[in-house]
Amino acid sequence: MRIGLAYNEKPESASTEEHDSNNDAFAEWDDPSTIAAVEQALGLFGSVIRLEADQFFPQNLALARPDLVFNMAEGLHGQSREALVPAICEYLTVPYTGSDPLTLALSLHKGRTKETLAYRGVPTAPFLCVDVLADLEHMALPFPVFVKPVAEGSGKGVFTSNLCATPRALRERVRFLLERYAEPVLVETYLPGPEFTVAILGNGADAYCLPVVGFDFSTLPEGAPPVYGYEAKWVWDRPDAPLAIFQCPAPVPAALYREVERTALDAYHALGCRDWCRVDLRVDRFGVPNILELNPLPGILPDPAMNSCFPKAARAAGFGYDELIQEVVRIAWRRVAGRDVPLEGRGRGVVGAQHAAPLHAAAASA
Repeated sequence: MRIGLAYNEKPESASTEEHDSNNDAFAEWDDPSTIAAVEQALGLFGSVIRLEADQFFPQNLALARPDLVFNMAEGLHGQSREALVPAICEYLTVPYTGSDPLTLALSLHKGRTKETLAYRGVPTAPFLCVDVLADLEHMALPFPVFVKPVAEGSGKGVFTSNLCATPRALRERVRFLLERYAEPVLVETYLPGPEFTVAILGNGADAYCLPVVGFDFSTLPEGAPPVYGYEAKWVWDRPDAPLAIFQCPAPVPAALYREVERTALDAYHALGCRDWCRVDLRVDRFGVPNILELNPLPGILPDPAMNSCFPKAARAAGFGYDELIQEVVRIAWRRVAGRDVPLEGRGRGVVGAQHAAPLHAAAASA
């Protein structure tokens, strides 16, 4: 079997320089170590062909003609950038892992995501999309509110100062984000309850949740608001001094745990996600889990010392890193071909949903 690996690699400067709020342009792209780790895991199935998602991707894909593309490419330009690789794959009739172009474009735009969720009855916070500052004159949301660029990921544009308690603070912050990211800004009601992220694998009725990850915001630096944004992801959290912010499985009452899972799965199906996705949620003042956003191209840092949520949830479920990547391929191939993927490489990976079930059930009863 020939597997193409579609990716975007961080420039060397972005990988080696100290992260700060002025250096987030390539936050969504992957480090060489992550790309190499995924390539190694894919070697179980046969030969792996690297296909960087640049201007030469279409012709390189046409020449390589892999049996399947493992897609982890984020793109760079435009609000539909995550949809470009799967769209090209479909044009060339090459199967690929993960969600289709419509879902990837829809989920990247947080406003369109929330509109779809609201229509489908999936809880999400009241919001307003601001194209120009004058749009704030029509805002009827109560303070505090939280603001973020409408089509970014990996913490880009999500800073602690985005929590706004006054109209003046809101206007200043929205102006900054509009100018910096040149895209609409999402303003939404701030949700004061606990936050969770849920890793999901599978398709249709077979989709299931890995152990739920909870956030312990008391571990953030003193005075920091309870926000898991750019600073927490890239500035305060370091391999030599990782933040102890994650709890997996989340130590919450069983009823809330089940509701978090149910809401995440409802969102997964409402957006038409395939194979895998990470869903972020936060609880409102009434105790109801609300969807923050969906990440159908989830971050998958291989180093356990780094707080990468999908691999962390997978480890809690009994998946090693290679096994997680291989399971995504198996799930995608069953969807595409209706049968198990052939093995040609080194050894045989483990796992499937049955490995998640015991820990998953135990966590739900906590």
